[in-house]
Parts: sequence; C-alpha cells; structure tokens
Amino acid sequence: MYADVDDGQRVFRHRFVRDVNHYPAFVGKGPGKSPSRKDTLDIQLLMTSDRTLYVGARNRVYAINLGQSYGDEIQFSKSITWEPNAAAKEDCRVHGRKQTECQNFIKVILKRKNDKLFICGTNAFNPLCRHYKMDTLAPQGDISSGKGRCPYDPKDSNVALFADDNLYSATVSDFQKTDSLIYRSLGDSPRLRTFKQNSKWLKEPSFIHAVDYQSYIYFFFEEESVEYAGLDKVMLPRVARVCKNDMGGNAVYLENEWTSFLKARLICSVPGDSPFHFNMLRSVSDVVKLHGQDVVIAVFNTPKNSIPGSAVCAFSIQDIEKVFAGRFKEQKSPTSIWTPVPDAMVPKPRLGSCAGSELLKHYKSSHDFPDDSLEFMKKHSLMDGSVGAVSLQPLFLQTRISDRILKIAVDNKAGPKGDQTVVFLGSQKGWLLKILVWQGSPVFLEEMNIYNYKKCTLDVGITEQNIVDLKVDKPSETLYVAFRNCVRRVPLGSCERHGPCKKACIASRDPYCGWANEACIHLSPGTTVEYEQDIENGKTDGLDGC
Repeated sequence: MYADVDDGQRVFRHRFVRDVNHYPAFVGKGPGKSPSRKDTLDIQLLMTSDRTLYVGARNRVYAINLGQSYGDEIQFSKSITWEPNAAAKEDCRVHGRKQTECQNFIKVILKRKNDKLFICGTNAFNPLCRHYKMDTLAPQGDISSGKGRCPYDPKDSNVALFADDNLYSATVSDFQKTDSLIYRSLGDSPRLRTFKQNSKWLKEPSFIHAVDYQSYIYFFFEEESVEYAGLDKVMLPRVARVCKNDMGGNAVYLENEWTSFLKARLICSVPGDSPFHFNMLRSVSDVVKLHGQDVVIAVFNTPKNSIPGSAVCAFSIQDIEKVFAGRFKEQKSPTSIWTPVPDAMVPKPRLGSCAGSELLKHYKSSHDFPDDSLEFMKKHSLMDGSVGAVSLQPLFLQTRISDRILKIAVDNKAGPKGDQTVVFLGSQKGWLLKILVWQGSPVFLEEMNIYNYKKCTLDVGITEQNIVDLKVDKPSETLYVAFRNCVRRVPLGSCERHGPCKKACIASRDPYCGWANEACIHLSPGTTVEYEQDIENGKTDGLDGC
C-alpha cells in the first residue's frame, strides 16, 4: 500500500494489492452453455434499464437480469443475434475492409416508449437499425437505415438519445467519413442536422456524450480547432447545444438545419502563469447535483505525444448557459484571425435560444425567424467565450503514471444518507479509481486493477485491458465494468479490505463503509444499522493501530 499527494490537489491516493478475481464476470455464457474462447465478444457499450443490463457486442446483444444473484460467472437471460448477410459482408470486403471489420458492431441501444428497444449496428459498414420488444427481445417492425444514427466504422465514435420520442444522434454519416453531423430523426418533429460539410460548424469531431436538460440537448465532443488553425492540428473539447423545439429555418436559410446550434470550448486545465491544458475529451457524465449546482463531470487526457496525464473537471450548466449568452466569434476572411463579433453587429432578434423562450417570446416557431438572423446563425456557431471548470481547476489529476483514464461513472447518492458524490474512473490498463467529491478537497478513496486475465483474455493470448464502459446499478450497489471481452461486477464499496480494523475503516472516509458490529460493513442507502463513520475528516483519535 502506498499514498501520494498530487501537487496542489491534496488528493490522497491509496493502492491496495489484493485479490479481486472473485468478483463475478460475464464472458458471453448463457444458461447451460459454454462460450467459444476462440474469438472476442468485441463489447461496444452497456445500457441499463428496468433492472436489466444490455451488453452491445459484435453481432450480439445480451440481456442480463440485474436482480438475479450470480456466482463466479454472470449469465445472460436473453440475447439477440444480428449478423450481416453474405452480400453485405462481400460488399464490405470489396471496399477494402478486413473480415473482422465486416461484422455488425452494436453501437446504439436505447429504450423508447411503449417498452421498445431501439438498436443500431454497423452491419459491415452499412449501418442498420431495428426495434425490439424489451420483455422478449423479439424484433418489431422492419429494419431501417442507420445512416446518421450509427457509424459505419466500429472505431468511430457516436452518441444517441431519445427526448420527447425524437432521436438525437451524432456520428459520421458516410462511408468516406467526410460528413459528421448532429441529427434529429424518427419522431414527430422535422428532421434537422448540422450544416453539411461545413468546417465552421463541425470539423472532424469525435462525439463523446449527449444529455437532455430542460429545453435543450447538449452534445459533448472534441474536434479539430478552426480558430487556432496553423501548421499543427489542434484538437479542442467542445459543448454544443440545440433546442428541442427547433423546427429549422425557411426556404432561404437553414431550411433543414438547426437554427439554434451553438458551440463553445471547454477548458480543463491546471491554473498558472502558463496554464496546462487537458484537451482530449474522453468521457462525460449525465447531469448531476454537485454542491447545489447542476453539473456534468468529464474526463480529459493529454495527447499521445505529450506528457501522459488525465484530469477530471466539472462544468456547471449555468456556466455553459452564460457562455452561450455571450459574444459570438467570427473569421472575416479565410486568412484572418478569429475575433469577437461586436454586439451591435448581431441582428435582432438574437438567435441561439428557443422559440417562445424569454428572449424569443414573440416567435412561436423557428420558421418565423427573420432572414437576416437566420443568415447570421448560418455563419456563426462558435462562441467567443470558453466554459471554465467549476472552481477553475480539476477535481482530480493523474500525471505520474503512464495510464490514461478513459471512462467515468458517477454515484451522486452514495452513502447511507444518499448525500455523497463518488466518481468512478476506468483506465486503459484495467484500473478502477474511486474518488469522493467532498466540499473541500476531493479524496482519492482507492484504486484496484480489476482486469481478470483468466476470464477476460482469449485463448489466443489477446489482452485488451482498456475499460470500455462503466454503469452504476444503485439497487444492487454494484458497478458494471466492461472490457472488450468481458464485464466485471464490482461492489461500490470494498469495505472488506479493512478487515477487523476499525481505525482503517473510519480513516478511509469511504461513504459506502462504516463500522458496525465489530466489522467494517457496506452501508446501503436508508440503512437502520447503528454505525460509526467520519466522511468529513476521517479522524481516528484514540483508536489503536492495526
């Protein structure tokens, strides 16, 4: 065990070397069946709904009952097999793709109303979507195009969510990867997208996450910078926003495009005379309450050719809104630098918010917006201001080891009173990190390597330790951790590691753990057991060492 302190962060780290191989694993096995160990599952994502964990993999979707108890191995209760047909595979090979790429990698699993699942896959670089019944996984309706809803290449990023029964998606919409878009489809609202192949709207983006919040959908992504264009390619993290009631423009301007699309830079950096920026956005949480504010918490990395490092920053929705209400940025000519747009040069009404909102209350629909305002929005999507992190610094830094953080999951109802926030982080080398976001300084609770070589490594010796996805299941107080070829089930609190040592239990400051009945036990929300715990200070005055 060791402890270290990150400069200026007062984050205490403890590494515990212990056996975690007893945590259950899913390796593709069903009731009474043994999986083939000659190939990988190629897990792409996890989705939880109605006490079921859905695992999107290659040519398969697995449904796992979260209310069921398991031994060493987790088994699926139902599954969908969806492979490309022979013609699709052949066409994929003709276009120069490998046989391993010409499969159906499941990239979208969403719950839709009427107890339906909406599932999309790459289908040998010809993406398709279909609805399924949640209870039986039987297909419903016809197969539909996945263009604009699912990527062609399994290596490409994508996000998707339903809001008011409209599908909001962001991905690459063509085989050549020249047309990235943020797109609305399927529902009663008209189909809208970002302006096609316009680098000032989107330039080689990698989409990370999307959230539905009040009147807007927020998209988090990274893209090649247009405002700092030069000899070197500069990637910047962004947040973009569109109105849910956006109906598009008129026949002259933005007829089939967003009239409300705005984007701004996110800044996660170590402050100083020369701030050190983390510009590679890797994972973003849903909106959670933190210190009375609605925030998202995000993971950032340094580039591969830079000093290895990761940072975790929180951004308040209110701060994002302030930037979107601020100045626009523009480039007056292809060779000129980007400068703020003077407020006097912005047409009235100022667009970017929703029709019928306080600023646009005289307009019932975006169809009614004036031509000059729509023309301005077509040319101005980038804001001049940037969104800084809450407290203007990272919640957590990791710069001392060559292992970047990739994924995040947040439990903001941790502990017996459900009043603590714990952040779980997954790394590229299979490490799971746990942080308590306290009102003072964040506290590093523990880290452990949960990659199981015996269960998660193929017989052919392929080792993929990248953590692909994380999902918290509060009813069972567990965390599901996906690797390429397995899913591990990990308790939110590893209280047993303290054994019969009261001093270690109290000093851990772990909100999931408390001292009761002469043992360090897991404290579920609403527990009635009398316990001792000191989250604020972890004081152990008068307690004997162990």
